Amino acid sequence: MKIGVLLSGCGVYDGAEIQEAVLTLLEIERIGAEAVCIGINDTQYHVVNHLTGDVQQQQRNMLEEAARIARGNILDINQVVPADIDALIIPGGFGSAKNFSDWAFKGPQGTIKPEVKLLLVNLYNVGKPIVALCVSPILLALALPNSSLQLTLGHTADPSPYQIQEFNDGIHTLGAQPKNIKLGDVLVDTENRIITAPCYMMDATILQIQQNIQNALKALVQLLEA
Repeated sequence: MKIGVLLSGCGVYDGAEIQEAVLTLLEIERIGAEAVCIGINDTQYHVVNHLTGDVQQQQRNMLEEAARIARGNILDINQVVPADIDALIIPGGFGSAKNFSDWAFKGPQGTIKPEVKLLLVNLYNVGKPIVALCVSPILLALALPNSSLQLTLGHTADPSPYQIQEFNDGIHTLGAQPKNIKLGDVLVDTENRIITAPCYMMDATILQIQQNIQNALKALVQLLEA
């Protein structure tokens, strides 16, 4: 079984959330599957100094940055078709809202990169499951508007560094059904073959993130075996 891992760069503030990405790769191997890392050969929106939070005056390439996580074993998204993988997982990180889309700046009125949309729509149309972690459910809402997807970005009643209700309102305007799900739990939209998990959208330890991703992978295996 081959599971794609779509990486938006390397680093929570301007790319893929590294801990979520690495723990995803670990869990894929743990279930006996093969990870297929995927990136985009394009310039990321900006570069953030993760020590200070300041934007740096330089440019970096998403594919080259994601290759740091993948240890160089990564494919350009244009080389990947649904037949190549059995499922896709998208770790979180601001790259989903800055590089793969411009949600960070325009919210639900934003757009998604055409190559990301194409892969997601094609996987959806052939029934290949998609797992979106952390903030990445916004990509599904943008790629598949008015599809009545059930998506979660966390729970509005629990501690979070982000405004979960604003995200819920945003994906609702795109036709998705936002659900409040606590950290550690996952939301399985069986009809649409979509799995979402809060991860670092909520205040969490790395152990809690590992457990949340493990639960998402368990749900994925069950969906694939159903």
